[in-house]
Amino acid sequence: MIGSSARLLRLLSLLSSRPSWTCAELAERIEVTDRTVRRDISRLRELGYSVDSEPGPWGGYRLRAGTRVPPLILDDEEALAVAVGLREAAQGDALGSDQAALSALLKLRHVLPGRIAERLGALDDAFVSLPAADGPRIRTGLLLELALACRSGDRARLSYVDAEGRATLRDVDPYRLVRTNRRWYFVARDVARDQWRTFRADRIDRIQPTGRPADLTDPPDAAWLVSRNTANGPYPLSATVRLPLPMDAALRLVPATVGTHRSDGPESTLVDIGGPDPDGLARYLLGLGTPLRVLAPDSVREALLRRTRELFEAHE
Repeated sequence: MIGSSARLLRLLSLLSSRPSWTCAELAERIEVTDRTVRRDISRLRELGYSVDSEPGPWGGYRLRAGTRVPPLILDDEEALAVAVGLREAAQGDALGSDQAALSALLKLRHVLPGRIAERLGALDDAFVSLPAADGPRIRTGLLLELALACRSGDRARLSYVDAEGRATLRDVDPYRLVRTNRRWYFVARDVARDQWRTFRADRIDRIQPTGRPADLTDPPDAAWLVSRNTANGPYPLSATVRLPLPMDAALRLVPATVGTHRSDGPESTLVDIGGPDPDGLARYLLGLGTPLRVLAPDSVREALLRRTRELFEAHE
């Protein structure tokens, strides 16, 4: 005979699995008497669960929907199925927010029994996904390790391949994972350089805890840091422009992956935009098709004026 607490969980799991059960059916499944079932139903009601009963020989018990969220009771196969589904959602946008899927998967992995976690790990190794059209993909197992590192508060050792293809080892203080439209970024403090950095998650080979506490003094706005680095990082030149638009309209015109935005009052936004050279930036700014002012540098301002004059003279 199973204990009373385990029996209550088993009863709750059965009630959640189908619309209605007779008392005899529940007693047979749990291997107790009808009287024990009725007593356990009363205990569930005392705990706040709405269990309705239907009188008569064909009546029974049913868990009322929508009145309370019960603990999620999953058997081994169900837990594995949910974990795999969340992992796939974390790698795409089917739910509209892969960050939410990753967070849910992270919570589930914390409570999975060891035998289920091992099976999920085996699936992580066996599954292969083709790269998306917008860039490389990251293994969800590694994504979970990075998320755990951010939550742990411990310093970690990062095995990373930089933009030149060089393999490096870095001690970092993990802080946040940030998802852009194209890829995941790992935000952490580079201990040796004493700088907050962004690391492309698809270039991370592995991350290992060092057992030492992380120093998260004065952390940055992680989303802003990623936006700044992805918008301006690859380019040798950056221009600052003022758009006569509120922040939301400026973001629609110049995406966060192209520029770094700062509010300049309710109807104006400053945007830092990277480019290959002054003329290239001038062409991009003209293509926006909106009034703007180039605040810096002078080379971009002069290139924009020159191109504007050329367009004007060509249409005289």
